[in-house]
Parts: sequence; C-alpha cells; structure tokens
Amino acid sequence: MQFTKRDLVMNIKQIFASAALLLPFAVTSIPSQASALQVIVNPHGLNRPAQIIAKKPPQVRRYAPPAKKKVLIPGHWEKTNHGRKWVAAHYVYK
Repeated sequence: MQFTKRDLVMNIKQIFASAALLLPFAVTSIPSQASALQVIVNPHGLNRPAQIIAKKPPQVRRYAPPAKKKVLIPGHWEKTNHGRKWVAAHYVYK
C-alpha cells in the first residue's frame, strides 16, 4: 500500500490538530508546587486543625418562669353601669 503526498499532508494536519487540542489539557494536568500544598478555606474564622471534643453529660434543665414583658395598652373607652368611661393608655406586665 502506497501513500500519496496528499495522504501524508492530511495525516500531518490531523496530528497537528489533535496536538493543538490536547496541549492545553496536558499543560493543566502537570502538577505544580502550589497544587501540592494543602489549602484549607474556612470563611468563618482562622484555619485551625480539627479538635476532638469530649462529650459532656446532658445538662439538667431547671424550671425558669417566663420573663414578664411590659405591654402598652392604648387608651380606650370602657362601658360601665353609668355609661362610658375613658381609660388612658397604660402599661401592663404580661
């Protein structure tokens, strides 16, 4: 089987085309010194090694009465046996 000049030129063009396509991938796969370093990204503080935390016994919950809040009651009219009476705005602890 004999190759013509045209066949050789096409084969050389294919080799150059495939090399041009594969060259960027080959360059990026070469390991560099920066890729050998361990990079730890922690956006919430300093880079620290993981710490082993001993499990603490569960805390006993003690009853705490709910905190009373001061609530404003706006002024309003109240009905009484003798008609209506205006009650000014005041605070009540609830």
